[in-house]
Amino acid sequence: MARPALRVDAVLVQAVIAGALSFAHLHDLAAAAGQDGWKAWAYPISVDLLLVASWRRLRNDGPSRLAWCWFVIALVASLGANVATAGLLDLTDVPAWLRILVAAWPALAFMGGTLLAHSATDPVPDPPAPAAPVNKPHPEPVTETEPEREPELAPAVDDTPALPAAEPAPAEPAPAVPVPAALVDHARKVADDHHARTGTPIDTDTLRARLGVPPQLADAIAAQLA
Repeated sequence: MARPALRVDAVLVQAVIAGALSFAHLHDLAAAAGQDGWKAWAYPISVDLLLVASWRRLRNDGPSRLAWCWFVIALVASLGANVATAGLLDLTDVPAWLRILVAAWPALAFMGGTLLAHSATDPVPDPPAPAAPVNKPHPEPVTETEPEREPELAPAVDDTPALPAAEPAPAEPAPAVPVPAALVDHARKVADDHHARTGTPIDTDTLRARLGVPPQLADAIAAQLA
């Protein structure tokens, strides 16, 4: 099987040329500002690495103020060096403020790289989802059969005095319906929104319709909101 021939990517070639020119401009500016020897070569590497790190943070974790801040700082440093070496600045007589900026860049780049590498984005919590309505089974229809009639007998006369009727036993309270705390918080937000829009407290039917819960659960939520 024949191996495919090497293809020259024009975009890659352009990127290499632009990167080499920017690298040389940063080196020349650092050398003119008094950073000679290997230090002048380290400045363009520091600027380009900070630019790549902030762009990668934006691409992987999404937009954030931290990544955008350091991306703009690195971009301004790179563009400023390219413009300064275009003849607008006398490299034989660099002003003092530029020497200060060049000397302070390592500390600034170290702080930016550390923040980009070790700071984590805070995930936004999702709002609590309302509980799914409980589907109660429909009772099967019961067919009533007419009982057989027995022959009527004459009522017997009972001489014993009638005893007072026993009082009915008190009805047992209905079992409490458990309500999740997240659902109560969501219902409280719905009730506050209804009160802010209408000026009146929300009733149980409206609360049940907004939450999509069964009547028993809506009554239990309304009792906790009262």
